Amino acid sequence: MKFFRKLRRNEEGATAIEYGLIAALIAVAAITAMGSLGTAVSTTFNKVSTSMTGTV
Repeated sequence: MKFFRKLRRNEEGATAIEYGLIAALIAVAAITAMGSLGTAVSTTFNKVSTSMTGTV
């Protein structure tokens, strides 16, 4: 029973969980932004490739 009381008072784990949640949120935002950017870059490269195909 003492272990659970001590564990309940200890806030270090809560802080680590909060930092983990913040890191996960940043990762999700970065993945979303990179996915959108990747699509735009891919479209641009495809247009350039198509334009260059006829010029030899």
